[in-house]
Amino acid sequence: MPDTITLHLMGPDDLERLLAVEEGLFDHAIRPDQAGAYLNDPSHFLVLAYDGDQAVGMASGQILLHPDKAPAFFVAEVGLREAWLRQGIATQMCARLMQEAREAGCEGIWVATEGDNIAARALYRSLDARETADIVVYDWDGAMDG
Repeated sequence: MPDTITLHLMGPDDLERLLAVEEGLFDHAIRPDQAGAYLNDPSHFLVLAYDGDQAVGMASGQILLHPDKAPAFFVAEVGLREAWLRQGIATQMCARLMQEAREAGCEGIWVATEGDNIAARALYRSLDARETADIVVYDWDGAMDG
């Protein structure tokens, strides 16, 4: 990762900082109501990568609770602006998310990606993830539309 990159774990006091992120890093424009709710929920984690004052990467996830298992962690999204790809930034953001998840007591961490997403699959392999084959994903109400 370049020396100019810093990682910031977002928290409840970072709403203005999150709303200041230029469009294009997230799939859609940031919604203030959702951003505030997300940052105030202790089960949600968001790491932003900055090059100076510009947010150039993001990784998000959440703790999943079950009545019969220890907490698990789902890596929801990882994204970088194109000019910052292939510099180790996504690896460091994911490592930070995983560290936070483990410190929060999560015993399992998982992520899903498309079979043809070669870059994402390489990223997760570089983090020593085990690839699970033959999983089928179902969604309702356009949940997988991005």
